[in-house]
Amino acid sequence: MAEQQRVNAYEVMFLISQAQATDFAGVIEHIDTLFGRAGAEVISMQKWDERRLAYEIDKQKRGVYILAYVNAPAEKMQSFERDCNISERILRTMFTRADHLTLEEMKAFDRRSDLAIEAKERAERAAEREKEGVGSTVSLGAPKAPEPEPKAEEPKEEEKPAEATAEAATESE
Repeated sequence: MAEQQRVNAYEVMFLISQAQATDFAGVIEHIDTLFGRAGAEVISMQKWDERRLAYEIDKQKRGVYILAYVNAPAEKMQSFERDCNISERILRTMFTRADHLTLEEMKAFDRRSDLAIEAKERAERAAEREKEGVGSTVSLGAPKAPEPEPKAEEPKEEEKPAEATAEAATESE
């Protein structure tokens, strides 16, 4: 006789770095893969906010928050948490039981179509920046030193006005 798995509703918040958000479609696909490995059924997912972080995380000052509601087996949530922690695409994850919400309330938060539109827009902006030769807005390491301004050259003797040449000639006598 097969054992009955206990399935709970969970509210999951992901924090994604700005650098990873440039490939927004790839991040959403990665999150879906993590849910699939945990045997979770995604009820709804949306971009919650994009804001400045209270403190730097992995040298990132800004982040994108993604909120999801899922039904998942309780036994698989520990491996889901481990997968999120070792993921290089996700800065932080927080999940809690969502017993306080009904299924209809969770479905009301479904904005996956908006996620697809935003992923397309971010990809187009990245392609434009690449075409213009502008690199990523995120840079790692020390800032580049500004190039020194060229010094104004003194005019050569030939270019000096005649008065200056006459004065120099009388001084040398």
